[in-house]
Amino acid sequence: MARIHTFVPRKTIESGTLVLIADYERRYGLTVRPPIPVEEILEAHLGLTYDFDDLPKLVNDPEALGGLWFRSREVKFDQSLDPSLHPAQLGRYRFTVAHETGHWELHRGMFLSNEGQAAMFEGEENTVICRSNDKSPLEWQADCFAGYLLMPKDMVYAQWAAIRGSREPYIATHEIADLKARWGLGEDERPTVEVARQMAPLFQVSAQAMQIRLTELGLIRTRVPEPGLFP
Repeated sequence: MARIHTFVPRKTIESGTLVLIADYERRYGLTVRPPIPVEEILEAHLGLTYDFDDLPKLVNDPEALGGLWFRSREVKFDQSLDPSLHPAQLGRYRFTVAHETGHWELHRGMFLSNEGQAAMFEGEENTVICRSNDKSPLEWQADCFAGYLLMPKDMVYAQWAAIRGSREPYIATHEIADLKARWGLGEDERPTVEVARQMAPLFQVSAQAMQIRLTELGLIRTRVPEPGLFP
């Protein structure tokens, strides 16, 4: 079997999410705006089915949150993420939907036979189980895909400008220090700032995920830049 490279650059992952959204728009004659319709993309566009189950019991793994069965094109989410029963889990649920979509888009060639050749993980039932504490390269890639799919760069910039009046970054140093002192947080702990909490509902993601994306895009800065460093 030929060697399969599992490294996927960030730019490739991000481009893949934009192509996926564009294909969905073209197929259904829609203009996608936040929140991104990840369930419809997964089910109607990609042709996968999904359901909720007691996933830790089903796969005998207490950390399991989602699972993708490649051959049967089936996704299962743990019932603790069902937003109709647990509304506070909406952001985490949508991230998991986008995460499993990432596995399908990025990794199905590793799990399914291609032109008669054996699958990369043959003998493991062509299944990927996603756990809350798993930081393997494939899981990192699926997480990265989820963030890009749920929070496309141009849409984030547009919402930021609509809320703050420009694309000038927010220096969050003092707010983070104040929140850490107020809540007694450790040095390595990073509280979510107000603007991230404000924008998160627009994309139906958690405030933590929103802050990570805003920081990646340079819209939230956690250090005071030297004069002249603003773009």
